[in-house]
Amino acid sequence: MFSGSIVALVTPFSDNGSIDFNQLEKLVEFHIQQGTDGIVAVGTTGESTTLSMDEHVEVVRKIVEFTAGRIPIIGGNGSNSTSEAIELTQRLSDTGISAMLCVTPYYNKPPQRGLVAHFKAVAAATHIPQILYNVPGRTQCDLLPETVALLSREKNIIGIKEATGNLSRLSEIKALCDDDFILLSGDDGTGMEFMLQGGDGVISVTNNVAPKLMSEMCRFALANNREQATLINNKLQALNDNLFLEANPIPVKWCVKQMSAIQNGSLRLPLVELDSQYHDVLIQAMKDAEVL
Repeated sequence: MFSGSIVALVTPFSDNGSIDFNQLEKLVEFHIQQGTDGIVAVGTTGESTTLSMDEHVEVVRKIVEFTAGRIPIIGGNGSNSTSEAIELTQRLSDTGISAMLCVTPYYNKPPQRGLVAHFKAVAAATHIPQILYNVPGRTQCDLLPETVALLSREKNIIGIKEATGNLSRLSEIKALCDDDFILLSGDDGTGMEFMLQGGDGVISVTNNVAPKLMSEMCRFALANNREQATLINNKLQALNDNLFLEANPIPVKWCVKQMSAIQNGSLRLPLVELDSQYHDVLIQAMKDAEVL
C-alpha cells in the first residue's frame, strides 16, 4: 500500500490565514491526476507546527474525503510531547486514514530508550498502522537503526521514513528488520538511489511541484531501471537541490503558487515569504522539471 511517490502535501491558506479547503480539494485532485501514489497530510511540509489540533484533524479529514479511497492517506501525528502525540493519534484514528507518520520528538533530545518508550506509547493508543519518521537535521534527534529494529517488533509499527540522506542507513535497517518492514526515503536528493537499493518509495517535497515526473521516476526506480530513472531524476535535481534554500515549506509553497496549483502561497508566522534572491533559481529549477 505504501510505495512509490508519496507527496508531503502543502496546506493552502486564504488571504486571512485560514485554511483554504477549496484549494486543498483542487490540490488533492491535481495529485491524483498526475499519478501520485499517496499523500502525507499535515506533516512538516503541511505546516503542522502552526495549525491547531482542531485544524490539523480537520485538514486530514478533508483530504480523506477529497481522495475518496483512490490513494492512501498518511496523517501526521508527531509531537515532542508524548501525551500530545497520543491525543492527536486518538483523534486521527477515526478519520479514515491508512496510516500515521510519527516524527521523533524534537527539541528535547530524548535518549534512545526514551524514543522507544515514546513510540510504543503512541502505537499502543491506536489500531492504525504507524510509520516512524527520522529527520535529525530538523529535530536534532536521531533514531538509530538498532532502535528502529526494536520498534519494528511492535505489531502496528510497520515502517520508517528515513530522512538522513545517508544511504548506509537503508542497508543497516534492512539487515535488522523483517522483509515486510516498509522503507521510505524522506530525502528527495537520494530518493532514487534509496529505491534502487531496495527502498519502497519516497515521501517527497519535490512531488508538490513535479508530481508526474516524480511518479514516473519512482516507477522506473522500483523496477530497477536505473537508466530511465536517472534520465528523469536529472530533470528533478535542481528542485531537489534548491527547495531547501530556506526552511521547508517556504520555497516549495512559493513554487506551487507560481504553477497556479494554489492561489495563495502565504504561510503562518514564524514562516515568511520566500526571499526574492531565490526567485530566479527556483524558476529555472521549475523549467528544468518542465512544470513552467
